[in-house]
Amino acid sequence: MHHPVFRGLITALLFISPALAMASESAVEHFDLTTSWVGFSALAIFVAAYALVMAEEFTHLRKSKPVVLAAGAIWLIIAYYYTTHHGAPEAAAEAVRHNIMEFGELFLFLLAAMTYINAMEERQVFDALRSWLIRMGFSYRTLFWTTGLLAFFISPVADNLTTALLMCAVVMAVGADSPRFVGLACINIVVAANAGGAFSPFGDITTLMVWQKGLIDFQTFFALFIPSVLNFAVPAAFMHRAIPNETPPPSDERVRMKRGALRIVLLFLATIATAVSFHNFYHLPPVLGMMTGLAYLKFFGFYLKKTGEQATIKRGEIEDTLPFDIFTGVARAEWDTLLFFYGVILCVGGLGFIGYLELVSQFAYGDLGPTIANTLVGVLSAIVDNIPVMFAVLTMNPDMTQGQWLLVTLTAGVGGSLLSIGSAAGVALMGQSKGMYTFFGHLRWTPVIALGYVVSILAHFIINHRYFSMPVGG
Repeated sequence: MHHPVFRGLITALLFISPALAMASESAVEHFDLTTSWVGFSALAIFVAAYALVMAEEFTHLRKSKPVVLAAGAIWLIIAYYYTTHHGAPEAAAEAVRHNIMEFGELFLFLLAAMTYINAMEERQVFDALRSWLIRMGFSYRTLFWTTGLLAFFISPVADNLTTALLMCAVVMAVGADSPRFVGLACINIVVAANAGGAFSPFGDITTLMVWQKGLIDFQTFFALFIPSVLNFAVPAAFMHRAIPNETPPPSDERVRMKRGALRIVLLFLATIATAVSFHNFYHLPPVLGMMTGLAYLKFFGFYLKKTGEQATIKRGEIEDTLPFDIFTGVARAEWDTLLFFYGVILCVGGLGFIGYLELVSQFAYGDLGPTIANTLVGVLSAIVDNIPVMFAVLTMNPDMTQGQWLLVTLTAGVGGSLLSIGSAAGVALMGQSKGMYTFFGHLRWTPVIALGYVVSILAHFIINHRYFSMPVGG
């Protein structure tokens, strides 16, 4: 690995540490371990774990396993040092609890969304959509643009992860005979879903953070619409030529959705509305609305069960019919993805607790300046998920204009598209696509995705130049 690349990765790891080190800001004085064997060991462990994540395509080792192990190892090293050097072990325990709380909100939000998707899949919502798309006679190229546009315009209402999972299910159903199409369409969906979520206050967890902080008004986020469109359209135009110029095999298959399917779709929309309303009107965490909406589905599942509805349970090639039970959908959530986020958040929390906050904050927004720093945020979010990256920026709370806060909102939202592991959508689709969408498959198209990233930033400076003279709250 070349030295500048290694240095960039280390900078990325250090940059996100402030976000998950909030619990360390207590009355207890912490050791500065940034130049000790503890700090270097923790960095080495995290780099090694992420190398295994990137090599999943070849090793077939699930991505959650190395980062969960690394999380435990990093915090054990920290606790050992504090215990043997007369420090305050309770400070480390407090920081771990804070990190787990941060993960808990993300975990419950994703669990509710995944359960709805699994319920809709079992009720054959996606199979019905697949059969309709095939009967329409759309070519692979038309389907490529259709799913991308749907991902772009649904993600501002739903979160980008949920949108990506929905569209990926459709793509895999329609393009089962063309792995190349599925791979390219999934890349397009990830880029489109991330771009669509960037211009809406509730389209992505990162935009929710900025909105909840009160830095940007609700309507101001929509100034990012055109930059977001360009971020999606530029790489899609390049990928279009690589899509097979074919049409899926014709089929007269008509799949009927099972009883309750449309009502589950409506309940899912009601859940999204609940999450938005809880946050918008009552300033409650969106996860509370999502879990409340999950209760809608659980009560409806109880109704289906009591009225004799049967569900088809698949385990590989084996199918079985059992009474409808919503907890089957809960069990089929993408647990590898959920545990992956657990490992990442606790690993980064450990790096933050070690003491890299002061090393990074001055360098990023002091020496480089906000424009370069905010542009680099997107690059960093491609290495580590954009949620802790944006949380880091909000924790440092640099003095910036509305234009700069919009810029970091844009870059944190769309920068994760540069790599498949840079966003929740990309990580989830790697697990859902059964090997047809991979880290290295995405990496081959990173140059054109980066071109769209640069074009969207330039468009923001041109179109929204007036916001760069407006102070926050002005």
